[in-house]
Amino acid sequence: MSRLGCTALRIAELSQFCVNKKHKIMDTIDVIRIPVIETERLILRSFRESDLEPYYEMMADPDITRYLMSSEPLSHHDAWRSAATMAGHWMLHGFGQWAIEEKSSGKFIGRCGIIEPEGWPSKEVGWVLHKSAWGQGYATESAQAALNYAFSVMKLDTIISLIQSGNEPSVSVAERIGESFKERINLFGKEADVYQITAKDYYKQKVALRRKR
Repeated sequence: MSRLGCTALRIAELSQFCVNKKHKIMDTIDVIRIPVIETERLILRSFRESDLEPYYEMMADPDITRYLMSSEPLSHHDAWRSAATMAGHWMLHGFGQWAIEEKSSGKFIGRCGIIEPEGWPSKEVGWVLHKSAWGQGYATESAQAALNYAFSVMKLDTIISLIQSGNEPSVSVAERIGESFKERINLFGKEADVYQITAKDYYKQKVALRRKR
């Protein structure tokens, strides 16, 4: 084969590789379509670029971050990495945390969902809300939606919430969604209280609630 012919063949091979690679990427993205969940007042959806500024603000608030694993307020750079990690969690596990949007305003007000990073004791339902959204029941409303997804869609048997000592508002949310204290553990050098609910107890509570109505 002539040098020209070899060059043409190589270009064709590279072109086919690029097409196949592109299709592979597109197929992967298609598989990871993040579901949208609507509640009475909230929309749980994927993160958008427009969420970054309020997310940076939320993660820079020491009153919020003191009860997270980081404990310290995050810089824009670290908050961006946090958001990227959440996107990667959906990629690797097929589940993760949603951005929380307030229906009435269209504003980003926090994050909520199901996570299981490396080293975690189990799948966890967790929530973090912007201070402007505190005291309105949004944490409970979003956590209930995530919990329902965990049991009705993911078909989990058990789910937990990890809550640091002193975080009484999150303890109240955990108890309102039906979780109860199980044990205190050490996670990466920090103490955390494990609150837990089983699928069996979750559905028992739903039946009891329907009967009350």
